[in-house]
Amino acid sequence: MRDSVGSAARALIRRVELATPPDRDRATDALRAFAILGVVLGHWLVTALIADSGTLHVASPLQSMPQLAPISWLFQTLAVFFLVGGQVAATSHASARARGTAYRHWLHARLARLFRPLAAVLAVWTVATVAMLASGVGFATVHALVQLVLSPLWFLLVFAALTAATPLVAKLHPLWPLAVVLLVDVLRFGCGAPGWLGWLNLPAGWLVPYCLGATWSRGGLRGRAAGWTLLVTGAAATAGLILFAGYPASMVGVPGAAISNLNPPTLAAATFGLAQCGAALLLRDPLNRALRRPAAWAAVAVLNLSAMTVFLWHQTSMMAVTATALYAAGPLPGLHTAPDSPAWVLARLLWLPVFAGALLVCRAAFRTYEQHRPRRRATDAPRGPHTPGAAGAPVPREPRPPAPVIHERCPDRPEVTPRA
Repeated sequence: MRDSVGSAARALIRRVELATPPDRDRATDALRAFAILGVVLGHWLVTALIADSGTLHVASPLQSMPQLAPISWLFQTLAVFFLVGGQVAATSHASARARGTAYRHWLHARLARLFRPLAAVLAVWTVATVAMLASGVGFATVHALVQLVLSPLWFLLVFAALTAATPLVAKLHPLWPLAVVLLVDVLRFGCGAPGWLGWLNLPAGWLVPYCLGATWSRGGLRGRAAGWTLLVTGAAATAGLILFAGYPASMVGVPGAAISNLNPPTLAAATFGLAQCGAALLLRDPLNRALRRPAAWAAVAVLNLSAMTVFLWHQTSMMAVTATALYAAGPLPGLHTAPDSPAWVLARLLWLPVFAGALLVCRAAFRTYEQHRPRRRATDAPRGPHTPGAAGAPVPREPRPPAPVIHERCPDRPEVTPRA
């Protein structure tokens, strides 16, 4: 059994390597994977479902242990995702225009992979919500669970809107949306403007890294000087805002806090994103060197196959483990108890592999919604064992395991997609 698994893994690694164009910027895929994993681990570490008199409600260790705020600096990685998204979308749109592809066809190709898996998770949770309410589960518990599923989805809506606006914002200088964030925060916190004004920062705040990514796609941000400038200035500005301007140290929302850096984004979140983008640019060359190792690159490629599936189902995985354990064994440390001590943190770390196992089950069940490809027409010629793949790289014929085809970043399918 072990030998067969090892042989299958080696075959997959070999086929991924053969399917990858030599000039592919592998670091871009690694940064996307890092951003998704950061969000997943961050949610698993700072979100707790507390069992209290038969009801589950949400709590955060950052409420009782604010000294853990640096954890949010490591795992709030959305700026990196928007940086990569802007780079990929701007490159893809420029290539589509050069080929004469209509904007609507380009946009459909870009968004389809986001909304197919989203439709699946919404359908499953609609059925689950109705079933829980019909079986007598308390409304407070159902509300807490559904909120955990839906709350991260704002990210997809913002990302989809920025993707649709790529032709308009691709050449926008990042300082313009940063100036909007600054103005809104001055009005909110310095001039007593109404709180709803802060929601203007939702698109503006994430436009900053998105526009940086578009600049990157045009050949800007070359050299390590750009990365160091963003990292140093962004980190210094963030530290100043936290120490002297009263911004929260946590880069994620904390239940009960008067101000959240994330909902909506504040100037501190935007400057912190600049620092993250600078670090990402500095890591490009080391990552590209490290990912020349076929096994490391295959791991990144496989994760990118299901990036949206992993993002959409990671909260469900955590809740499934929490509910199953509560039913089978009652309240357990690090899972159902109050997150108010270092002991809870240590116990929580032990649960992470269990969450990951449940997520792998969800990935296996729902990844086809993300990896869907159009059916081959009857008039299409079948590919031979050495026919070039979509990226122009030969893909050898082997019976197992299914081989991914790595598409180049210029076409409308910039991600790693599975071979039919």
